[in-house]
Amino acid sequence: MCGILALIHANATDTSAASELHEALYLLQHRGQDACGIATCASGGKIYQCKGNGMAAKVFRDDGSRVSDLPGYMGIGHLRYPTAGTSANAEAQPFYVNSPYGICFAHNGNLINAPALKNYLDLVAHRHINTESDSELMLNIFASELNETGKARVNEKDIFAALGRLYRRCVGGWACTAMLAGFGVIGFRDAYGIRPLILGSRPSDNGPGMDYMMASESVALDQRGYTNLVDILPGQAVIIPKGGKPVWEQVHAQLNYAPDIFEYVYFARPDTVIDGISVQESRERMGYKLADTISKQLSPEELADIDVVIPIPETSNTSASCVAERLKKPYCQGFVKNRYVFRTFIMPGQKAREKSVRRKLNPMKIKFENQNVLLVDDSIVRGTTSREIVNMAHEAGAKKVYFASCAPRITNAHIYGIDLASPSELIAFERNEASIAAHIGAVKVIFQSLDDLKAACAELSPRGPDQQFEVGVFCGKYVTPVEADYFEHLERIRGETKKLKVMESARVAVANGVAGEREIQMVANGAEVQRDGSIVPAKRGEAELNGDGHEKGLNGDLKSMANGSSNGGSVIKRARTSSLNHSSPPREQMDISLHNFADFHDGRGS
Repeated sequence: MCGILALIHANATDTSAASELHEALYLLQHRGQDACGIATCASGGKIYQCKGNGMAAKVFRDDGSRVSDLPGYMGIGHLRYPTAGTSANAEAQPFYVNSPYGICFAHNGNLINAPALKNYLDLVAHRHINTESDSELMLNIFASELNETGKARVNEKDIFAALGRLYRRCVGGWACTAMLAGFGVIGFRDAYGIRPLILGSRPSDNGPGMDYMMASESVALDQRGYTNLVDILPGQAVIIPKGGKPVWEQVHAQLNYAPDIFEYVYFARPDTVIDGISVQESRERMGYKLADTISKQLSPEELADIDVVIPIPETSNTSASCVAERLKKPYCQGFVKNRYVFRTFIMPGQKAREKSVRRKLNPMKIKFENQNVLLVDDSIVRGTTSREIVNMAHEAGAKKVYFASCAPRITNAHIYGIDLASPSELIAFERNEASIAAHIGAVKVIFQSLDDLKAACAELSPRGPDQQFEVGVFCGKYVTPVEADYFEHLERIRGETKKLKVMESARVAVANGVAGEREIQMVANGAEVQRDGSIVPAKRGEAELNGDGHEKGLNGDLKSMANGSSNGGSVIKRARTSSLNHSSPPREQMDISLHNFADFHDGRGS
């Protein structure tokens, strides 16, 4: 799940596209804090680009001074949320290819047939893929299909035809924006309508004509003064040529209209409207329906036991107030949120997530002391946040803690661009409500039913109460076809990313003399990813023994060091040398595109 933007000003001599895209990035920053970037096109078709790991304030500097490096009248922007792949600089977007025609590309979503596409690009299209990002795959599929025209210059018909062929090759959920050098901007959405994309317009303030902007959420358009907002439909594409008006085409038959319901539960801002459904109003209805479920699942004595309803800020604020209203209970803000710490379930390790919860939230004791509280959150993913929050409530003086989730139990992988967790890491995986409550330390846990969640959103849909949604994370039934071996592939990808973190942790443990057998084996022999995505020490054959019965070589030295041996310096040096000899992907990696963040590293940007 990422944030994407596209913009084209009516006046082709205008040079302020990057400034406006930069402002819009901040409005969508909640959709991705891992990386961001902007690419613009100026007169003569020259493309300028700035991108890198980090939030907008880091990549473009706090004062936005990097924006002046990006002249142009049109451009696209991207905010990256880390999916199952890596988080290298090379995967910051927009991506760029010079052939054909100079294409910049921003993608929100996930392809579930990525291995087959990579094979096709290699063996048939002969296009090199430089990263593990399926966004780069999609760009190159588009470029390959567009190249089939064999023309020096393309028109809208050529582009729509290329997109139609792209849809026949790619499987998954996506919303994309693209820019062709000197030609215009493009937006398109998957045939199931899983990922959102919205177009708005406004009169140009620099001459005649209209400016146009596309964004993942309506709030970015509203705040920039764009009106006449239109949702790009499933399977639909729009091209806005230089100096022209939008040209629409249904490039693929609509196979469903099923927005990802997690947009309404968690990701989108409350002041956003997606596919005609107000996020704020959908969360209100989630709250009322959750209150009805709470009334059914708790006994009259337990309901009477609850003194106050407290939200876990901020996504659940709206729903929690509606729960309190329906249950006729007091509502109060019991946690103060540090707004400068971001979402914890996307953080790279369990311990890091646990620490971040306490950095992010602070309970006000006066609201918890001697109270039986009902905490309301938008969802429960790994349970890390929930367990820490319950602990914090008890530490602040709460007598009993009940916990309610606006979303149903999450039991399956998300495969369309939101890397929640591996199924085995999900707290609801093979656990019932009672064991979940025991795990997080609550008296009881109450989940929204899937039917009620869907109804909370569908009742607001302009398409009527039969509106469909992508809800595979809750029930395992996905709206697109999914190959049987895809989930194994997904676990392997997660495992490769996790391996880097596990190896680094093992090296630190050895260096500090606190390593166990597992860490020692990993540093000595490397690590490998199992079929289920788990990380285990690599097998290097049976250990050789010295005459005294101890292991020879680095393994034996590391064990001695872990047990208090004094020759730590030389052992660590050998351990580092050994680990370098076991090839693994670099933790930081720059691509070969123009104007990357690290190209301008002068101490001010990080």
